[in-house]
Amino acid sequence: MAEKLYMIALSPTMEKGTIVKWNIKENESFTEGDVLCEVETDKTTMDYEATDEGTILKILVPEGGKAAVGEPIAIFGEPGEDISDLLFEEKEETEFVEEKTQTEKQVETKNINISKDTSENNDLDRIKISPLARKIALMKNIDISKIKGTGPGGRIVKRDVENEPVQTTKEIKRDYVPIQVETRDEDIVIPLSDKRRIIGERLSQSKYTAPHFYLTVSVDMSNVLENRKLLNKKYNLSLNAFIIKIVANTLKKHRRINATLNNDSIIEFGRVDIALAVAQEDGLITPIVRNADKKGILQIDDELKTLIDKAKNNKLDPEEYTNATFTISNLGSFGIDEFTAIINPPGSAILAVGMIKETPVVENGEIVIKPIMKMTLSSDHRVIDGALAAAFMKDLKDTFENPILAIL
Repeated sequence: MAEKLYMIALSPTMEKGTIVKWNIKENESFTEGDVLCEVETDKTTMDYEATDEGTILKILVPEGGKAAVGEPIAIFGEPGEDISDLLFEEKEETEFVEEKTQTEKQVETKNINISKDTSENNDLDRIKISPLARKIALMKNIDISKIKGTGPGGRIVKRDVENEPVQTTKEIKRDYVPIQVETRDEDIVIPLSDKRRIIGERLSQSKYTAPHFYLTVSVDMSNVLENRKLLNKKYNLSLNAFIIKIVANTLKKHRRINATLNNDSIIEFGRVDIALAVAQEDGLITPIVRNADKKGILQIDDELKTLIDKAKNNKLDPEEYTNATFTISNLGSFGIDEFTAIINPPGSAILAVGMIKETPVVENGEIVIKPIMKMTLSSDHRVIDGALAAAFMKDLKDTFENPILAIL
């Protein structure tokens, strides 16, 4: 028997998905585990795998179309199966949603008396009527017992009740004259993508619920750059790999920084999973290097390159970007000296890293030029106190300036 194929949640925060590509076309069969289509979620592009077998009889949401979680995207069943009833229901439901939305904008419906005695309800229940037509009849207070159905088998359908008048309230009086505004340039309206909306919601929640405070230190990066130069005679290591390794090892000694607030308790994570904010064309994402404290710089660098490549191509799996214990945001390559970042839940702190800049520094009474990098820690004051954050930043600065401390 033919069934509807519904959009499912392919990521923890997904509410809507965009069909990027249908891998199984209409009239093509599939088995369990086949990738039916590729869906762009609020974070990345995921494969929608079949959990059953059958044939795609009708695609309801074409490539490029969106569907909310729980909405049908296709109909599948046996080859050649009659799906006219399912298509009719889908058409009615779509028209009903559109009409309801339009009606709500134009009219104010009065209270509808839907109370009926039990015997009357029993009589009405026996009348053949589609669920949609019944909803419309209730909204318009129409007696369905007096309607002659024109659907299959005399069933009352939407068209049989849709011509009934809608009661309207008095028109809203407009007693103002619209102001003519002269414009020189046209505005560009960009629809808010699901990803941009989720980013806004999550960061707003973090900013307005977690009381942030900020600590900034300046770090002499001479030794890190020297070590990187030495290693890069054989390898091609990114600076971020060094930063992640040093931060991970320092977090092991400051467990309260690597923690989260869980209702009435604080959890100090046993793992050190560090996320790195990566910019995308339509937002940002935070791929995670798991157990970074237990890995060497070479392994971190390899994993990081793979994760960043997947992030920029929307190919990250949810487990690769969710539930980091600490986050780093590095805008140094954009020429940013220093900045503050918003905490990425469930972590309680995030480190904002600026560019390395040749800076005059007083050393032993003389002015010398040093490669200085500024780092700012944003902390959730519900979990981390100022003294704890300051101790972490001091230790972090010492380790950056003496990288050998990272192996202690």
